[in-house]
Amino acid sequence: MPREAPYLAVSEALRARILAGEWEIGERLPSRAQLAEEYGVGRNVTQRAMDRLIIKGFLEGRAGSGTYVRMPRERLRMVRSRQRERRDGSPSLAGMKERGKAGAWDSHSQTRVPAPEAIAERLAISPKDPCVKTHYEFLADGQPVQLSESWEPMAITDGTPIVLPETGPLAGKGVVERMRSIGVDIETVVELPRPARATQVQANLLGISVGDLVLQIERTIYDTDGRPVETADIVIPDVCREVAYEFVVDQP
Repeated sequence: MPREAPYLAVSEALRARILAGEWEIGERLPSRAQLAEEYGVGRNVTQRAMDRLIIKGFLEGRAGSGTYVRMPRERLRMVRSRQRERRDGSPSLAGMKERGKAGAWDSHSQTRVPAPEAIAERLAISPKDPCVKTHYEFLADGQPVQLSESWEPMAITDGTPIVLPETGPLAGKGVVERMRSIGVDIETVVELPRPARATQVQANLLGISVGDLVLQIERTIYDTDGRPVETADIVIPDVCREVAYEFVVDQP
């Protein structure tokens, strides 16, 4: 049987001590050097062990101060499904109101932003074609829980009341309802989830640590003709939300 990596063994040992209450919430752990000596390993091993517990939400690092036991965060389930999109009006808002957690968001839109090559490919348009780019920060109980960067081709919405997603008569109603108002019917939403580590910018916005585990979802919405009408990159911090996909089985 392969031997467990030393940093995993140290990580589990520290986790057990934290759960047993050896260190209270907010208390600083011994230094890497002290823990390395205690466990008979190198400092790089204890660093990897502590980094693992930071990612899992047991510890938090404070620059120039040390590593502390973190206050446990409530990890809520976010259910994503076509049925919830129909009911709530927006794929980004679907599942944002579980267990009494009210969903709110801040947004900022820019018009006539040239589509980068990767975005143009996802929207089946030419690079540099004008788009509306909208950055979202979603909140639950006032705390940031999700980021999203959305792109819509202006060839579809330019000159209509819905050109800006969060202003006008259908502000906040979501892509499905907004597009329907200008005669564009949505048929398909495709999501591609990938695990990733938080960048510095993402960590600052979400109130997490650089390198914390996040789920990145590449989402594209298509109309009944198979034309992409919106694409977005969604970032969800693993420490406070888990994502579940819900499917309805067609009955014979």
